Amino acid sequence: MAMGLSRRGLLGGITAGLAGGGLAAGGYAVGHESPAGSVGSAGQVAASYPFRGVHQAGITTPAQDRLHFAAFDVITEDRAALVDLLRRWTEAAERMTQGLDAGPIGAVGGATNLPPDDTGEAIGLPPGGLTVTIGFGPGLFRAAEGRDRFGLADRRPEVLRELPHFPGDTLDPARSGGDLCVQACAQDPQVAVHAIRNLARIGFGTVAVRWSQLGFGRTSTTSTAQETPRNLFGFKDGTANVKAEETAALDEHVWVGPGESPGDWLAGGSYLVARRINMTIEVWDRQPLGDQEDFIGRTKGTGAPLSGGEEHTAPDLDMPGSNGTTVIAQDAHVRVVHPDLHGGARMLRRGYNFVDGTDALGGLDAGLFFLAYVRDPDTHFIPIQSAMARHDALMEYLKVTGSGLFAVPPGAGDDGFVGQSLFA
Repeated sequence: MAMGLSRRGLLGGITAGLAGGGLAAGGYAVGHESPAGSVGSAGQVAASYPFRGVHQAGITTPAQDRLHFAAFDVITEDRAALVDLLRRWTEAAERMTQGLDAGPIGAVGGATNLPPDDTGEAIGLPPGGLTVTIGFGPGLFRAAEGRDRFGLADRRPEVLRELPHFPGDTLDPARSGGDLCVQACAQDPQVAVHAIRNLARIGFGTVAVRWSQLGFGRTSTTSTAQETPRNLFGFKDGTANVKAEETAALDEHVWVGPGESPGDWLAGGSYLVARRINMTIEVWDRQPLGDQEDFIGRTKGTGAPLSGGEEHTAPDLDMPGSNGTTVIAQDAHVRVVHPDLHGGARMLRRGYNFVDGTDALGGLDAGLFFLAYVRDPDTHFIPIQSAMARHDALMEYLKVTGSGLFAVPPGAGDDGFVGQSLFA
């Protein structure tokens, strides 16, 4: 069957034309994630993003509003089957990010006595700025019972391992780890869910979903043109986040460099830290405004540091306060995680709020699904999280219930697939 204008093709093409009437800096089409991290017009989410490129989309791409994240266990020991899955995932993800069905037959175009190759819940919806980002967990490289099941043990970067157990972690094994991960971000939650659902369907018999998380209301901005969003505590979040326009900072803090992975298969990629952080919403809501601001180190209204200025004014950590203290408390969040206290290390965060109903006590099962891309988790995440777990006043209101670390390979070339450099 000819591909033609499948499901969202016509509508997606119209919206892409309206949103992409110009070119981004450097000659890349609006929404294209270039080596320099180009973003859509005025840093806003474009109608669609190319799936292929030097880096995977969904990292420096302007943060969309919705998330469906899934971690998978690989349930085969057949290397060829794993490679074939990554090829099929690449092809399907490329199609879906452009508003097409996951497969060439589509949701309604095939024989009635056979399952369709798309689930159909996104029929009529535009691409919604969908990005699909794929990563590899440490379990993919681990030898099982003395067997290196995929011949990848000697390709594992030293820093790709399970994160340490930090003070205050109450991790649920059913919400942690995974051999593979897929991050689907979009403006429409149904578009993001459609992407994960179809990749899971394609992977049947090769992978199984280990855990997943839905997110809404991004809690970070990845472009200087995006307004800083708020988390469920009501405070602006991610003010000091690495932005797509900071190309030198991306090279320093986000992209893995040559010589930093065995065989250089990860050069141009990054490491993704995923943490499911429950917030004790009801307890927080009973704290006085002044205490809330002291815990954070910023004003709740404007996001300015308590030392004065505007949101993006650098906090003065030494400004004296009353009774021999500093204006920004020693255990304030903005101080504990400040780059000056961690060798200048910064992260590119793409976190999301989540509300998963209520817990057994009737409280909201809600919080922050923390996603951060870093060049080296040993220098750019673990020390910062360790300091936060031990000294941050916010930890009284946080409980980490899920965790994972993944190596995110560079983008796929024109005829390749995501992760091809690992299997070369």
